[in-house]
Amino acid sequence: MHLGKAIRLERIIDRNTRRAIIVPMDHGTTVGPIAGIVNMHAAVKAIVEGGANAVLMHKGVPRCCHRTQGKDVGLIVHLSASTSLSPLPNAKTLVCTVEEALRLGADAVSVHVNLGDESEAKMLEEFGQVTGSAQSWGVPVLAMVYARGPKVKSEYDPEIVAHCARVGVELGADVVKVPYTGDPESFSRVIDACCVPVVIAGGPKLDSTRDFLVMVHDSIQAGGAGLSVGRNIFQHKRPDLLTRALAKVVHEDARVDEAMELLKGCE
Repeated sequence: MHLGKAIRLERIIDRNTRRAIIVPMDHGTTVGPIAGIVNMHAAVKAIVEGGANAVLMHKGVPRCCHRTQGKDVGLIVHLSASTSLSPLPNAKTLVCTVEEALRLGADAVSVHVNLGDESEAKMLEEFGQVTGSAQSWGVPVLAMVYARGPKVKSEYDPEIVAHCARVGVELGADVVKVPYTGDPESFSRVIDACCVPVVIAGGPKLDSTRDFLVMVHDSIQAGGAGLSVGRNIFQHKRPDLLTRALAKVVHEDARVDEAMELLKGCE
């Protein structure tokens, strides 16, 4: 592996456990300044104190939350965007380059592809352009690959998720983010088809913190490399404690009951 890429990967993936807690905070472009990320500096501060490995955001946001004290955290700059106001909200387009991300101090970049959408061809083309450029610069690429389109009955179907993950691998991603398939056995088949780390998405905000931790725990048991989850973390009443509980599960192989002990009174 390119030495620069290896060094940067260690800023977003723990070098000892080979797992990561990544917190996406790119929602402001998609749906606006929702609860939990109105004050970006406070949002980042909380999850970093809890033990997050990296944050993920659009190129204009790092200036709002650059850390001048406390623990460091990896920075992933997101290159893709669309808004919920668009008639084609699943059609992602590139709004940043690898070079811009590097000038911002990014440790990695990310792209979002929705397989099955009418604009799939354009998204795949841009995905290939990003991985080619990133390879030249030694920059890791995280690919968020989902199945969303008229032919997709369920984006959580294990065969479809495995297809999404494999597309990420085959087009050059260094880390792939896909939905969790619902159980360790089916998710392990997704993992088996990949030669790069696979992290799970969080999806909509869950009602139960325990259910969230169980999902993360089970994905780890299946061979997953952690999570890339936004709303279920930054919209929690104590994102710092939740991130700490996640770190117990992801990096220490703790049981869910052990992790829940850290969240007594704020589940």
